[in-house]
Amino acid sequence: MPLFSPKFSRSPNNPYAILFPSTLLPNIRSIPTMSLSSSSPSTLPHQQDSNEAQVLKYHNQTKHSFTNYARGPRGLDWANQPKPFRRFDSAPLVPLLHPPPPNQTPPPYSSVFLNLPPPKPISKSAISQLFFDSLAISAWKTTGFSTWSLRVNPSSGNLHPTESYIIAPAIESVSDSAFVAHYAPKEHSLEVRAEISSGFLPKFFPKGSFLIGFSSIFWREAWKYGERAFRYCNHDVGHAIAAVSMAAAELGWDVKVLDGLGYEDLKKLMGLEIFPEFEIPARPVKGKFPVIEFEHPDCVLVVFPNGVVSEVVRKRRSAVDMDGVHVMQIDTFYQILLHCLPSGSQNGGKQGRQLGLPFRVLSWDSEVHAVLFVHKVAGLPSGLYFLVRNEDHFDDLKKATRSNFKWAKPEGCPDDLPLYELTRGDFQELAKRISCHQDIAGDGCFSLGMVAHFEGTLQNKSAWMYPRLFWETGVLGQVLYLEAHAVGISATGIGCYFDDAVHELLGLRGSSFQSLYHFTVGGPVLDKRIMSLPAYPGPAVDS
Repeated sequence: MPLFSPKFSRSPNNPYAILFPSTLLPNIRSIPTMSLSSSSPSTLPHQQDSNEAQVLKYHNQTKHSFTNYARGPRGLDWANQPKPFRRFDSAPLVPLLHPPPPNQTPPPYSSVFLNLPPPKPISKSAISQLFFDSLAISAWKTTGFSTWSLRVNPSSGNLHPTESYIIAPAIESVSDSAFVAHYAPKEHSLEVRAEISSGFLPKFFPKGSFLIGFSSIFWREAWKYGERAFRYCNHDVGHAIAAVSMAAAELGWDVKVLDGLGYEDLKKLMGLEIFPEFEIPARPVKGKFPVIEFEHPDCVLVVFPNGVVSEVVRKRRSAVDMDGVHVMQIDTFYQILLHCLPSGSQNGGKQGRQLGLPFRVLSWDSEVHAVLFVHKVAGLPSGLYFLVRNEDHFDDLKKATRSNFKWAKPEGCPDDLPLYELTRGDFQELAKRISCHQDIAGDGCFSLGMVAHFEGTLQNKSAWMYPRLFWETGVLGQVLYLEAHAVGISATGIGCYFDDAVHELLGLRGSSFQSLYHFTVGGPVLDKRIMSLPAYPGPAVDS
């Protein structure tokens, strides 16, 4: 598989986290930071070209099928396993607080879907809670000689390629001036990387606003998943976006992706210009740090004030197995799907615009739908169903899928829920086979494939939308995680599935619609051999 090749095989001589001044970033003063702490000394997968044809080529090349999996390592190189925690040596480390304060009661989980509470002022306490409830360690697990961490935001293979940054005004007990900092989840601390002009944020954003940036270290996923890693990294970005959006809602803050910034702007904002430029070689070559540890700047969110969430978000876990027994009540099923609607269940109009929490963090109309394999929902016949999340696509979906599908509203389905029965039957075994023969896809209450309006979106909005389609699936997946835990069960994302087998099941031809992510919801099987440990202070390991 093609790999990145560096023009320089060593770290730059300049040890500073340089954020160069520009019309967007005036008067930035850097704080010295020595070299990055390395995760491992190996290679990165190729990145997509900006060309739409290249995106389609990559997407088709990285499909799994019954006869052939996408290319990846033939075995796991445990000696070079990437570390999931990045640290910047010599950057001032500011420990954050461990909320919530005992004298405050967080708002109930369901309430934030209706109205946000009054906004809290930006403070060390509020910023601490935002990170604690979105990107922090949630627990440690141990069995035998192995110990590993879990985070509030999920990640494929628990590999966590997503790094996060904050660009904020001066905050008492954090920084006396506006600053850029990296969030260190293991320590639940901020590493202050640069000071910036106090006039920067007020010039461009509302009072009380700040920015959260995300970047991806592709190597962390490629180490295990090979060329499919780019997909998984962008799933994780979507999960992180939604995690921040939900945690911010508890504080009375709203969040929006700033999609007007270019690649160079994002690099400057997050201080990622310390990485050398790279070129794509014609053949595979070995890479060295820091090229394989290159952080690709993904996006920046603006967090701004809006005129029990924490308990649910910190309980989030990925189920390893489903019990195959739990039966979901139909009202619970419908409530979960109502919260999956981009325009919100209280919208009263046609679904499509992303107005509901947390989908309104995204700046485009919904492009992602869901085909559901219903296994164990009391009062709802087992079978294949379809949730249309953008009703402008309804006619195209109906034409593109099998002519014998019913497209009928289930009995008792809420009027404002665009859910349709396609066909009845037992799809448990088929769901397992399509999901790379994983039992978890058939043993839950239901599983689903997220089907995106694909080629037309790339043609109309350019290849720039390709990773964003995966972000949208990640946001939807995060809602499914939280909804499952809110009703006392569990969920997990499924990145391994046979792409075209899903399309064939639906009767889809070509690339008009493509399945980008799978999910399952049900009663979890708890492994009693694994012991849980508190998130903080954690054990002295790097897992």
